[in-house]
Amino acid sequence: MKRRQKPAGSTLLAALEAATNDVGLKLRGCCPLQAEDGLGTGTLILIGNVGPEMWRAYRREMPRHSANPLDSWSRDTINGLADAFQARSVFPFDGPPWWPFQRWARRAEAVYPSPLGALIHPRYGTWHAYRGALVLHDTVLPYASHAGDSPCSSCTGKPCLQTCPVEAFTEANYDVAACREHVRSVVNNDCLGLGCRARRACPVGRDYTYPEDQAAHHMRYFADAI
Repeated sequence: MKRRQKPAGSTLLAALEAATNDVGLKLRGCCPLQAEDGLGTGTLILIGNVGPEMWRAYRREMPRHSANPLDSWSRDTINGLADAFQARSVFPFDGPPWWPFQRWARRAEAVYPSPLGALIHPRYGTWHAYRGALVLHDTVLPYASHAGDSPCSSCTGKPCLQTCPVEAFTEANYDVAACREHVRSVVNNDCLGLGCRARRACPVGRDYTYPEDQAAHHMRYFADAI
């Protein structure tokens, strides 16, 4: 990706958004850096995916020789954005220590904790993720605080809590071991083939549901994780 003269303020934000869209990703939000982040001063810009767009781009350019090709693709793609905009890149899969992406996300955009553990977005539901972040040192971009209520607070019936085949989710807890054991051991279970049944039950963000092959990819890596 060609290196650019870095514009300022909202012009820079628009250029970043366009460049991110061009590679199948999405600019998810930004917030000022804080001392506790350990990244100096400036602006933190979250880069992620929404729905299936990233998956289409990834499948076209998928690395063939990598233990985790999606992480490798994310690193290469976001490093290209970092080079183009004279930024530093950081990733959620680099660690330990791990960068606090969920904490950053709640500062950068309107996302909220959900009973499934994942952050829920009022429009996208849980069909999104963060693939990396850019750090623009000594550059402060326009930032708007995000007020409002979680879509979970007005959800009646909480279908996400009623559909898990092993009752791994409650209002207060997620039984990761029970979830993973089910995904690993039950032959032809739909959670492995189609994605988490509880996640699919959520009424928010249905238009952004991952396609079957993308959902299955994520579940396979979850099942194999230690």
